[in-house]
Amino acid sequence: MAQDFWASSGYRLLGRVDGGLRPTAPWFGRFVAGPELTPPADAGPAERALHRLVSENPRATVDAATLRRVEDGDARENWAEFLRFRDRVLAFPTLEACYLDLYRRPAVDIAPPFVDALVQAIVRGMLDGTEDAWLCRAAEMLYRRQRVAVEGGTVLAADDATIQVFAETGGFGGIGRLLRQQNTPTPQVKMDVMSAENAPLYFLRDELYGFVLDLSPGGEGARALARVLERWVAHMAGVRVSIEPRARIDDERWRWHVGLDVDASAILNALYRGEPVAPDELERLVLLFHLDFLEAGDTVAEMEGRPVYLGLGCRPDRSLKVKPQNLLVNLPLAPSS
Repeated sequence: MAQDFWASSGYRLLGRVDGGLRPTAPWFGRFVAGPELTPPADAGPAERALHRLVSENPRATVDAATLRRVEDGDARENWAEFLRFRDRVLAFPTLEACYLDLYRRPAVDIAPPFVDALVQAIVRGMLDGTEDAWLCRAAEMLYRRQRVAVEGGTVLAADDATIQVFAETGGFGGIGRLLRQQNTPTPQVKMDVMSAENAPLYFLRDELYGFVLDLSPGGEGARALARVLERWVAHMAGVRVSIEPRARIDDERWRWHVGLDVDASAILNALYRGEPVAPDELERLVLLFHLDFLEAGDTVAEMEGRPVYLGLGCRPDRSLKVKPQNLLVNLPLAPSS
């Protein structure tokens, strides 16, 4: 039986059309009702009026003068970011088309949380009908920052925001925060590494982002991430590929690679050029993949029959933010793909 998950994506509020997901007023309304745009108790009349206007009609036109009248500077900035995002999405028939357009521009000009919201909704639609908890947990990496630990060949990825909440509250929310402020000991909360035994619990805890994913090259987590990336390329670029985790690159004819984040890109570039890479830098290249195109004509002529190598890396502070757009703009796709 297919499971529902990621209610926070607003997927159920979106329309379905050929080519993807269609934005709707209720989907935009979720952002308007969020804490960033909801006026606080001491908000001024102009801020309250703007919130009321867009709450009643999430597609309402808001001119520059109306925005300038918002009394609080932070609120004014939040509204400006939301309206830029809303208007950009409305300029396209689908969320997918909007997302692809972002990376055809000289620079992405909508705020990162809105980019992540687009990715979450798109990936939720891409995985609709799945019963595979491993796929869902791996797919979180496309829109949520991770924290990586590497030890003895084991690569573990945990949700960065969840780790920060646990560090602050012990996992007990506001009560835990209060106890810690008063130096009261709290029990240690354990984040579970996903396994065959506990994976079915994912769909009961999907919005808690509490499962740790083992990304070791031979493990289920790495294979799940590979399957997610295959689906992403097929859905967004219309190209069928096969992606498999690898422990290393042994290829004297290495011709093309794509970093899935800024650090992997830098490290792979250095390795490709034959430049020395310090051991501590190389350790941050936590996972490699081998990508093959499954259909002739989907890649540029020089890469026909040749693999593309993908890398996943973490920052010196062990944080990791996957850039799924890199698979759309940096693969050697044929011009018609």
